[in-house]
Amino acid sequence: MSSHYFDESPGGVFRPKEITVTLAGQNIKVLTAGSVFSPDHLDQGTAVLLEHLSIATPTGTFLDIGCGWGPIAIALALNSPKASVYAIDVNERSLELTRLNAEKLGLKNLIVCKPDEVPAEVSFDQIWSNPPIRVGKAALHEILQTWINRLAPASSAYLVVQKNLGSDSLQKWLVAEFVQEFSTTRIDTAKSFRVLKVAKN
Repeated sequence: MSSHYFDESPGGVFRPKEITVTLAGQNIKVLTAGSVFSPDHLDQGTAVLLEHLSIATPTGTFLDIGCGWGPIAIALALNSPKASVYAIDVNERSLELTRLNAEKLGLKNLIVCKPDEVPAEVSFDQIWSNPPIRVGKAALHEILQTWINRLAPASSAYLVVQKNLGSDSLQKWLVAEFVQEFSTTRIDTAKSFRVLKVAKN
């Protein structure tokens, strides 16, 4: 049976490899490995999302849902060193790689953990995510319901989704699901990707 990046314990030997990427305007070397999302390069959707990194506030508590090897969380931590950045994933290999990369880069403001390890009292000033679309619609909706509802007042979630993977239908669901106190808009379309913003009033 093949292993997927959304498996909790992916199969195959853990063989980290080093790649060079540009995050938050810096060329850095990071570790990736098989059985995580986009192990060979910074995927296009994440790159499109991170073009909006200037929206990230200098301080606050941020969340990256489905961190993979850590590109979004690392970019946020580099861009906003006074912020606290939570990077969550169910994939243990992804968490290990993000931890290793945070240590390698000396990022003391990056907190790597499983979703159920985030303290219940923590709310988020911003959520940034290339969400795991391939887990299926029901699972994806449950993930987004859980975390978007933990936005603090006057805060926002930024999600990047490829058009042919259902960005428009997801936007319709977000509009319908998050009615009270929220507004959902599309803030960018680039390279077949949509960047959606869910703002809490």
